[in-house]
Amino acid sequence: MRLEMTRSKWYLPVLAVGLGIATFVALWIGGNAEGGIYSGAVLVAFGLFVLVAGAYSETIRGLRGDGKDERFRMIDAVATAFAGVVLMITLVVLWIVEVTQGKDGNPYGALSALAGVSYLVGVAFLRWRS
Repeated sequence: MRLEMTRSKWYLPVLAVGLGIATFVALWIGGNAEGGIYSGAVLVAFGLFVLVAGAYSETIRGLRGDGKDERFRMIDAVATAFAGVVLMITLVVLWIVEVTQGKDGNPYGALSALAGVSYLVGVAFLRWRS
């Protein structure tokens, strides 16, 4: 199975700006407008950085999605898997810490279960497709 994930150079910058706006609005509604301004500004600055730096960096173009070749797709897949493993280990450790303190372990237990089930569904689907 071959995945083609080439995107426009605008995809990640627009996503970052959109997330910046959403973060600002969420924090503002929650009563932390100052934190919303800071968080929104960081995300907007990141989006602008990615847009401008992509002209000079193959790595940024790969992250952005418009410069992916086979080599970068492999790097991206391995990095994504690594991030997923780190996140799953963190969730399990946090669940263990919670239950040893007499708490119910959620939301860490629910997120761990979601990660495990999604992994199994992904393996089954990719196996079925191959």
